[in-house]
Amino acid sequence: MDVRASDATTRINLQALIRLQADARALKLPSARPARARQAGLQRSAQRGRGMAFAEVRLYQPGDDIRSIDWRVTARRQAPHTKLYEEERERPVLLICDLGPTLFFASTGAFKQVRCAQLAAILAWLALMAGDQVGGIVFNGSTLNVQRPARRKKSVLRLLDTLACQQHTSIENAASETTLDTALAEARRVAHTGSRIFVISDFLGISDSTPALLAALARNNSVSALRVVDPLELELPQSGRFAVAGTEGPVWFDASNSSFQQAWREKITHHEARLEECFRLSGVWASNVSTHESPAVSLKSILGPGGRIG
Repeated sequence: MDVRASDATTRINLQALIRLQADARALKLPSARPARARQAGLQRSAQRGRGMAFAEVRLYQPGDDIRSIDWRVTARRQAPHTKLYEEERERPVLLICDLGPTLFFASTGAFKQVRCAQLAAILAWLALMAGDQVGGIVFNGSTLNVQRPARRKKSVLRLLDTLACQQHTSIENAASETTLDTALAEARRVAHTGSRIFVISDFLGISDSTPALLAALARNNSVSALRVVDPLELELPQSGRFAVAGTEGPVWFDASNSSFQQAWREKITHHEARLEECFRLSGVWASNVSTHESPAVSLKSILGPGGRIG
């Protein structure tokens, strides 16, 4: 991973997001997939054509391209047979990226908003390299930016610029007018049927409506949730005093206080159960990404060899 790109802790700029193209390229290198045509994407269609992937051999029919005749099978069966191929098409990839107030935080590594932006950037580069259309919905509590999928490097750069500009520099002026539910509802309007959708968030802002919104998206699309989480959100240290930033200044806590520890565990348990139920009801696949781990390492384990997102 590019050291300069990984140095960002509270905010990441456009240049660092552009440099993550190298991380995407490194993720893609192990892939053993055959080379695709310039217009090829990650999604195979049910149509038969002169694509890259062999499908079957059948009897020649009037109108078939004579260049597709399989002469070996024809000679063996004493009847003309034609090779058919699966036509591979572009698949829209939509990245829903949360940069809201709850993501202006980390106890280790980088702020959650930085990790969200980095994950979105690497996925955007991976999709572009695969020949897919790339679009995004970026929201930060006060604004929501929509970019429809397109297969152009210029579109990816515009998305990265939005990710860089929409990050918070302070929690004090962060609003909560645009929520995760707002972005999911907008995604239903923007997404084409058959899209590959990634929802990148800490999912602290889920509501009773979130499962239904996710399920509606997943009904005609492939939806994955990448949950960015800080270790401190899952388990408190056993002792020591620490502070959490708030709109009116830092709030101090004593980790050795048994009552506080109990209340914290109960809150975590309740939220984890609610979030698990949300993903179960919506049928959305989910994976955690920690603030202490580089996004490239996280995506390598999530996507597998070749960085395949389709």
